Amino acid sequence: MQLVKLTTTEIINTLYRKCLVFLILISCSLLKASAQDNSPYSRYGIGDLVPATHIIGRGMGGISAGYADPYGLTINVNNPATYSTFQVFTEQKSKKVVSGRAILDVGLNFDNRTLKESSTAKKFVANNALFSYLQVGIPVKSNWGISFGLRPVSRISYKIIQPERLKDPNTGQPIDSAVTLFQGDGGVYLASLGTGVKIKNLSLGINGGYLFGKKDYKTQRSFINDTVNYQQANYETASTFGNLYFDAGAQYKIQLNKKITLTLGAYGNIRQNLKASKDVLRETFVFDASQGDVRLDSVSDQRNIKGKLIYPASYTIGFVTQKLPDAKEGGWLFGIDFTQQNWDQYRFFDQTDLVRNKWELRVGTELRPAPKRNYSSLVSYRAGFFIGPDYIKVDQKLSQFGVSFGMGLPIVNYNRLSPGQATLINLAFEYGKRGNNNNVLRENTFRFSLGFSLSDFWFVKRKYD
Repeated sequence: MQLVKLTTTEIINTLYRKCLVFLILISCSLLKASAQDNSPYSRYGIGDLVPATHIIGRGMGGISAGYADPYGLTINVNNPATYSTFQVFTEQKSKKVVSGRAILDVGLNFDNRTLKESSTAKKFVANNALFSYLQVGIPVKSNWGISFGLRPVSRISYKIIQPERLKDPNTGQPIDSAVTLFQGDGGVYLASLGTGVKIKNLSLGINGGYLFGKKDYKTQRSFINDTVNYQQANYETASTFGNLYFDAGAQYKIQLNKKITLTLGAYGNIRQNLKASKDVLRETFVFDASQGDVRLDSVSDQRNIKGKLIYPASYTIGFVTQKLPDAKEGGWLFGIDFTQQNWDQYRFFDQTDLVRNKWELRVGTELRPAPKRNYSSLVSYRAGFFIGPDYIKVDQKLSQFGVSFGMGLPIVNYNRLSPGQATLINLAFEYGKRGNNNNVLRENTFRFSLGFSLSDFWFVKRKYD
């Protein structure tokens, strides 16, 4: 057996990659603890919808229907038809597949959210760090791949304190002061397994998984009075839900000329019924510094009430036209998506909510310089925007508009022991506006997203001398 000597640079690069994987896993475990989000709009529906698009797509306004990584280094989980593009290595003579490029894709979000009241100059600022997705892609054969992973769909997080002066309903005279705490926590997650196949220019794919989550709502009221001792009241509803979930996608690739291709894409899901259970509690309590809220008396305590949550149907259609860079000139990409979500189908224990049908238009582009000896020519530059109303409607509809910018930063591989290794760091910067002066609250969000795509050829048969 022949030993391979590594240079100092190669050793440092190998250690760097291992440390990078370690930092990603540690970051994912710590992000939940660092969340400080506070969005009153997350009280409605299933909460604030989390961006579902890969960070590459977020840098281009969120496009994903017609996008597939031409180099097979990342995973587009929105359209499972793209799983058929995972890279494989074949023998030149027999065309037999001897190895495939396995991909580990991880995304992290860092949000800065500003809430403003339209009637006053008051505002609230919250910083938030959350896990975005963890996805693994594995090619099975040429033009056939599978992918599995976990990602959040929505999140519920708000805490509002409302002091008020209570008045006699008959005389209108003030009688007591009270403080009310509105608090919510929860969200929805999707664990999925999917596959995609390619037949000539047509790619088809399907995702199956488990959609699950919780909604915990709490309202606590305390009276402030110098002469009468009132007990604090707690109104709490804690719900859990989950069931199997399916979506599907397709792409069709057209060669416009020798250098330019057009890819048409579509994906979506039908309406899904999730099994749900809730506990409803009405009680008086007292706060203890060592024990927290301690129950004094239970007015009503109903447990394990069965019901269902109806998750609505949605679809996305779009296209991407692109030219890949070559030795002489650079490449480019341009795409458009249109999304429709039928939130009028939403029900929770047979009850509607303050939600409406949602549509969104996304437009994005990418520029790739011609490869040269300088690093900047290897970087991909992305930009885009999106527009459309939010699915939550409180009094007035919530308009939404956002712009984005992104970059793809490849990491040079110096590891001669694993020449197939490839690392890509994707960055996305998004600025979004939610609502206007007609709404009670306006939200401005700046989001920085960081993605790590690590891949290597697996199942390679080693030869020894």
